[in-house]
Amino acid sequence: MSVNDAWKGRRFRTDEYKRYQNNLLWLLPKIKLPPPPYELYFKFGFSSKLSDWDNPIKPTQDILSNKYGFNDKLIRRAVVETEIVPKGKEYIEFEFKTLENKQDERDQ
Repeated sequence: MSVNDAWKGRRFRTDEYKRYQNNLLWLLPKIKLPPPPYELYFKFGFSSKLSDWDNPIKPTQDILSNKYGFNDKLIRRAVVETEIVPKGKEYIEFEFKTLENKQDERDQ
């Protein structure tokens, strides 16, 4: 089931999300993406032990897509790690790699 199928009606971005988006867009470095399809590595440093590992993925992925000008449907694999850090030391790490096509490897 997709996120879109899970909710009725339109969803609207909160003011908190808009601030997060604006801050992240300014903080993200300029990078050159490798060729798609992508494998995306995320590491999130949470200050709350109650944080769910998957909550920040979609908003952060959408912001990366906006910043770097790619369609997130090109992400074919993702690896996500989390760790608990002191309050005020929260962070996000990410890395894009080209996902090697297993079929191409078998054909060689």
